[in-house]
Amino acid sequence: MQAITLKDGRLNLETAEICEPQEDEAKLRILQVGICNTDLELARGYKGFNGIIGHEFVAVIESINSKTSSGDFAVGQRVVAEINCVAPSISCKSYHERAQHPERAALGIFKRNGAMTEYICVPLINLHHVPPELSDDEAMFAEPLAAACQILRQVSLAPADRVLVLGTGKLGSLVAQVLRTTGCRLQVAGRRKAALAPMEARGIPACLVQDLPQEGPD
Repeated sequence: MQAITLKDGRLNLETAEICEPQEDEAKLRILQVGICNTDLELARGYKGFNGIIGHEFVAVIESINSKTSSGDFAVGQRVVAEINCVAPSISCKSYHERAQHPERAALGIFKRNGAMTEYICVPLINLHHVPPELSDDEAMFAEPLAAACQILRQVSLAPADRVLVLGTGKLGSLVAQVLRTTGCRLQVAGRRKAALAPMEARGIPACLVQDLPQEGPD
């Protein structure tokens, strides 16, 4: 299979062996992969990763290897996946435990190959169904959107709170849309005027950084 690999800071298009799922894993056929800023930082030397990059993706289940139960997953279903993986022998009961476990690997970031290829093998516990009404383009944003949603698990916001989001890139845009659901007094600031329009189209106040009021957010 073809794969985009990172080796000693150089990106290459190479032929790689097709992976086969270990116990309690699924083999996925990649439909679409996003390019995250983390991928760009990896190419600049972040984490010192060598391997297949890519962790924002949507795929179809090609096969399942499970002697017990595959849950409600079946061949042919469209899925996305959490990026933090642990061995089946490690008893992690939730995503949060997997994300903090010292022996974890992260798809396409450290200790495990990612999704910029034709097939990837992922633990069944990491998979999530893609509803049929979501396009591949929309489903591909599941991983960065989940990262944005983590903010509301860490911080409680009320309508009276003033919140500033600095940056109008992909993650900044997702963070702003997530925070807007709290009803807080939200303001987004960016460096490029053209990037403010999508925020304003969603009814989110946006301005250039240099135009921020001097008193700043609470």
